[in-house]
Amino acid sequence: MEQPPTDPLARIAAALERLAPPPPPRVDLDAADAFIWHAGPPRLEAVPTVARVPIGLLQGVDRQKRIVLENTERFARGLAANNAMLWGARGMGKSSLVKAAHAACNEAASGSLALIEIHREDITSLPDLLRLLRTERRRCLIFCDDLSFEHQDAGYKALKSVLEGGIEGRPANVLFYATSNRRHLMPRDMIENERSTAINPSEATEEKVSLSDRFGLWIGFHACDQDTFFAMIEGYADAYGLDLPREKLHAEAVEWSVTRGARSGRVAWQFIQDLAGRLGVALR
Repeated sequence: MEQPPTDPLARIAAALERLAPPPPPRVDLDAADAFIWHAGPPRLEAVPTVARVPIGLLQGVDRQKRIVLENTERFARGLAANNAMLWGARGMGKSSLVKAAHAACNEAASGSLALIEIHREDITSLPDLLRLLRTERRRCLIFCDDLSFEHQDAGYKALKSVLEGGIEGRPANVLFYATSNRRHLMPRDMIENERSTAINPSEATEEKVSLSDRFGLWIGFHACDQDTFFAMIEGYADAYGLDLPREKLHAEAVEWSVTRGARSGRVAWQFIQDLAGRLGVALR
């Protein structure tokens, strides 16, 4: 049986080694095409199947779809690409487009791109994630859905320094996409309060909005009109074989949107789920 060390310093060193957390497991980016990042303890959890919509079914966002897909395809091929902020109206397909573009790139070149989702509350651990990915071969698209910051939330400083700042800079094999309902990621009253209380109002405001400047692409999403809403409904109905006359389909879709008080891709999908259930059709 091994005897404990007699030297006091050696005993202290041994005790500290026992108390130290184990090193994070080695990253295996070939285990899946998608992962979820957990900050504590730091690890990547493989996602066997991503909940996504085929990119061809995303209607009413043709310009946004072209920009995101082209940027993602360039990155997947090893070319220069920009971090992207997808902002705007709720339910108009921002996160769906990111996941669909990732899937489209991997369909074109199998395994070319890993999608890693990081939760907003774990943004401060982003430097730890980048350190794990820096030496990896596979190219990684880090995705944060519904990103925003509130009062007294300093997480935006960590994100700002990671996107372009720092000595190391962003790893060449990493791209960052985020979605938000806010163009500058912060509530307007937070920006206005900084302006009113600062010694130099313009500098305080620039500090708050400079985070969004770190994204090379700002892609806006706006509420859809009725024709676009009908195009979404028809696209889903045709794709899933929901046999209903167009006039009846439109009438029921309008009634559904009125009860929800909005027209959007999310509302269209919720209507399709309800319709499929009533028609006895399983959505796959």
